[in-house]
Amino acid sequence: MTDSSENTTTPGSPLSGAANAAIDLAAEIAKETAGRNIPGLGELPVPDDTANLRLGPNLHDGLLALLPLVGVWRGEGQADSPIHGAFNFGQELIFAHNGHNYLSYESRQWKLDEEGNHDPSMEEIREKGFWRISEKDEIEFTCVNSLGAVEIFYGEPFNERAWQLESSSTMVTATGPEKLGPGKRLYGLMPTADLGWVDERLIDGEMKPYMSAELRRVIG
Repeated sequence: MTDSSENTTTPGSPLSGAANAAIDLAAEIAKETAGRNIPGLGELPVPDDTANLRLGPNLHDGLLALLPLVGVWRGEGQADSPIHGAFNFGQELIFAHNGHNYLSYESRQWKLDEEGNHDPSMEEIREKGFWRISEKDEIEFTCVNSLGAVEIFYGEPFNERAWQLESSSTMVTATGPEKLGPGKRLYGLMPTADLGWVDERLIDGEMKPYMSAELRRVIG
């Protein structure tokens, strides 16, 4: 039986070179992001949320499989939505924790015009929720968004740097989107150390691309 703690990468191999390059890139990014954090008032008798693993309470041991997600990420993406049509968007995504056994999640998306500037013709889309993961690596993601929809996703780590989820329950309010079908999401760290994600939705009986984005780390 192989010791999982043993480094099986052969020195000088392509894999070893890639791993070293990834470590070097992460260290370079951390020069700008390691000292930053989301604001906290510090006036409550419980710890503030932190999106920086170097600051605040220690990450709960039960969340180690989700550790690479913790941070603040910003970038741009593309959407092909039955609700709003095709458009480019900017996004800020926050994964934070407070020492307890869950991650808080917050997403803000805004439409971009052809020059890449904010286009106020469409309302900002916001999501909030929580990620939990069981001892068997079963991920639970509860999510509510500003369009008027509530979803529960279940999934599992695809590997140490990627996580796949599928919605098992989608509820829409009376004023919410009628055409929002169940979805699948994949989040993953790319070779550039950016966070990429893809959302597919059931549209007209088949799964189709709905939203995707590539985000760079700005905190953590």
